[in-house]
This record gives sequence, structure tokens and C-alpha cells, in this order.
Amino acid sequence: MLIQYCKKGVLSVLLVCGAWAGGFAQEWNLVWSEEFDRDGKLDEAVWNYENGFARNEEAQWYQPDNAYCKDGKLVIEARKVEGRKNPLYEAGSKDWRKKREFIEYTSSSVTTAGKKEFLYGRFEVYAKIPTAGGAWPAIWLLGKGVQWPSCGEIDVMEYYRIKGVPHILANACWGTDRPYHAKWNSAKIPFTHFTDRDVNWADKFHLWRMDWDETSIKLYLDDELLNEIPLSETINGKIGQGSNPFRKPMYLLLNLAIGGINGGPIDDAALPMKYEIDYVRVYQKK
Repeated sequence: MLIQYCKKGVLSVLLVCGAWAGGFAQEWNLVWSEEFDRDGKLDEAVWNYENGFARNEEAQWYQPDNAYCKDGKLVIEARKVEGRKNPLYEAGSKDWRKKREFIEYTSSSVTTAGKKEFLYGRFEVYAKIPTAGGAWPAIWLLGKGVQWPSCGEIDVMEYYRIKGVPHILANACWGTDRPYHAKWNSAKIPFTHFTDRDVNWADKFHLWRMDWDETSIKLYLDDELLNEIPLSETINGKIGQGSNPFRKPMYLLLNLAIGGINGGPIDDAALPMKYEIDYVRVYQKK
């Protein structure tokens, strides 16, 4: 933690940071971390891989090969491919997963479902995201045991274009009385909010954080609060039987989608795109 907030050689800053770190350590326990300090594949005792066309009419075919650890980071890479047949293809199908004759892009989505699930805590993800046309990187959580959205979804980070304009989003959603119809609490911040302060923002790693407890979900970027969601409002409709999905354990997903409903037109010249995650850390109060 000191490395993030303290600059070596500045005594006054070190003293302040040391006091801050001491207070943090007294209040929080590190209950799980993934530092990606290995080369090659992820630890499959912790991580699952999604496969195929997953959701949102996205362009990519998910596969394990596009996620790898290198130099202490997880790299999720979106690539352009040619001449690869879609094994799901059915001529004349109206299903978006089946009507595509070819796979044109590949990427990865990794999850901790069934292996690492959490109820409340401070979640930190230090990452550098791709921002070229079509990029749709995300850090998110889902619940289990009931269909989406009554399972609950927290988007600690999404990046995509809204009407052609790049935005960073911090959201949560839950269920209503209608199948697959969500109630959203969304913060949509124009990307210029960040790049006006730092023109090199996209070339750097940034800290996404969620503080989640019995009362609220607070979503931060580099310690700036983007959205606060009171759990008093996050009550499911009839399908979720009036439950609160954010008072149950959830699992983590890291993925790089491209295109689809929100990703928009893909800049092929920017491929391969790389989404780099330095670490994931989860703290819970003592």
C-alpha cells in the first residue's frame, strides 16, 4: 500500500503515509489477493475461463488463450482472426451466437465463480485499460442462485462509448418484476473528465476500488468517488422474491469485450488490444 501513496525520499510524506498505513492495517485485513506473480496461465484453482460468444452481441469469441500472466501482470488480449469457423453456426438462425458463420475476434473473460466469492469488503484492482474504438473492458461482480439481474451485478469499472463519446461507468443493477429487465443505478463519467487533467491518462495504471458493506456500495477511481449506491434501494422485484442481492456473496469477473451493444465500431488498426491488471486485493474489516 505504501508504494501507491508514498514517494520515496520525502520524509514528511513518508511520515503521513506511514500513519495512514498504520490506521488502515488496524481497521482492515487482507483476506485475498492475486498478484499475478507467475508466467503463463492463471491459477485454475482460483480462476475460470468463459468460452464462446457470451453476451451483449459482442464481437469476440472468449477463449483461455487470450489471458496470460507476464511480468507480474495479467494480460487480457483482444485479437483479430481470419478464416475461423464458428462451431455454433446455423444457416438462417436468428440467434446472434449462431448466425455468425465466422469468428472474427477473440478475447478472454475470467471469473472466480465457485472458487472465490465475497460478501462485503474493500476491493482494489490496479489496471491499465485499452481505450481504442470498440474496447469494452470491465471489472465486475455477479451473484448466484437466481437469473440475471435478480442475482445482482456491480460494475466497478466499465469503459465504452455512449453515442460515440468515451465514458467510464460505475454501476449496479438488480431485478424487477420483468424477466431480464434490470433496475440500474449508473454513473456515466465522460472520459474527458480524466484526460483533461492528464493527457496521458490512458497510458497509465489506475486504482479502481469498491467499498461494500451492509449499507452501501461506493465505487472509486484513483480515490475519487464516482458512485454511491444505498442498499436500502436495491430490492429485487417478484422474480427475486423481494430479496437484496447485495447482501449475499458475489464473485469477480475481469474481461475485455469488443464491439457489441455498447462497445461500438472496432478499430482494427488498434488490435491487438491489451487490458493489463497488476493486482486484485480484497480486504475485510476486522
